[in-house]
Amino acid sequence: MHEPTPILAALLERLDLEPLDRDLFVGKSGRGEGRLFGGMVAAQSVIAAGRTVERGCLHSLHAYFLRPGRHEAPIRFLVDRIRDGRSFTTRRVVALQGGEAIFNLSASFALPEEGISHQDAAMPETPEPDALPDWEDERVRLLGPGTPRRDSPIEAHVVDPDEPDGTPQEPRKRMWMRPRGPLPDDPLVHTAVLAYASDRALLSTAARPHGLPWGRRRGASLDHALWLHRAPRFDDWLLYVMESPVAHSGRGLCLGAMYTRDGVRVASVVQEALIRAPRGL
Repeated sequence: MHEPTPILAALLERLDLEPLDRDLFVGKSGRGEGRLFGGMVAAQSVIAAGRTVERGCLHSLHAYFLRPGRHEAPIRFLVDRIRDGRSFTTRRVVALQGGEAIFNLSASFALPEEGISHQDAAMPETPEPDALPDWEDERVRLLGPGTPRRDSPIEAHVVDPDEPDGTPQEPRKRMWMRPRGPLPDDPLVHTAVLAYASDRALLSTAARPHGLPWGRRRGASLDHALWLHRAPRFDDWLLYVMESPVAHSGRGLCLGAMYTRDGVRVASVVQEALIRAPRGL
C-alpha cells in the first residue's frame, strides 16, 4: 500500500490542525453519528501539544474525557506551555467545542538518552493477524444482520472475540492493529495515530465478565493514560494486549500493552471507563 486509504486520509486531514495563534489551534471533527470518538480528540490534542515543542518526543500523556464531542463542529485546542526543561518539556491542552471544555490533556516530551533498559514480560503467544477475524466483522456479527459496517482508519483483527449471547468471559483481550495505509514520516503523526488507536477495545475488555458485548451496554471512557517506551513507528502490526483487573460502582479499570511483531513492548496504557447495562436488560 503506497497511498493512505480514503478513511486514513480523512484521519490525517483532521490531524492537520490549523494554527490560529502561537498556542491556539483548530481542528475538524468530521462527519459521523453519535458522540465523537475520544481517541480522535486525544490524537488531535497530541498534535497541538507537539507543535509547540522544539525538542524531544512524547513519552507520556494523561487525559480526562470531560464531555461528549460532537461531529461537524470545529474543536479549538488551547496549549499551555507549562515547562521547557533541558531534558523534559511539559504541555497542557484543553480541547473546546462550542465554548465548553470536552477534553483535557497533560503531556510530557523527553529527549532520547542512553540509560537503563529492560522488559520483564514477553509478548504472549498469539496467532498471526492475517488468520484472525476483522474487528468490524465481529461488531456486525454481534449486533446482527443488517448492521452497517463502520470501518475505521485503524485495521484491527481480534484474537479473543466477544460472545454474542452475553456469556461471561475472562476480562482479557488481544487485538492486532495497524493503520490502513502508510503514514507520513513525521514522528508526531505516528505518535498521534497510536494515541488514537489506544482508545479502542479497553471498555469492552472490562465488560466481558459481565456478559455485556456490543448492543448490551452503555459506556464512555473517563480518563486515559499512555506511556511510550520507544519512539513509535506505527507502520506495521502492533499487538494490543488488554486486561481489566478490577471494576466497581459502574467503573472498570483497564490496562493495556502494545508490542511490535518481534515482541518489543513500545507502549503501556491505563484507562478507567464507565460501563452500564441498559435499563430493562
